[in-house]
Amino acid sequence: MIALISKAITIYTYVLVIYALLSWFPGAYDSKIGQFIIRISRPYLSMFDRLNLSVGPIDFTIIVAIFVLQLAGQGLILILARLIYMI
Repeated sequence: MIALISKAITIYTYVLVIYALLSWFPGAYDSKIGQFIIRISRPYLSMFDRLNLSVGPIDFTIIVAIFVLQLAGQGLILILARLIYMI
């Protein structure tokens, strides 16, 4: 179970990185893959939109979102590991 959660967090992190990379290519969000990436990443990223993490033309929203995802994931894995080994 812990390995499954860890793998899911890793895969979702890759999805967020792909979302960021798609912004470098004009029209990439309009492709079927781009639409799929948007559909699964925007709900999570929208939580960070109101933080206004832009400095000039650079937006740090995805970096912060990935950092929070990794931190929360490691915390969840730590809690689950302690609960499983406590039994």
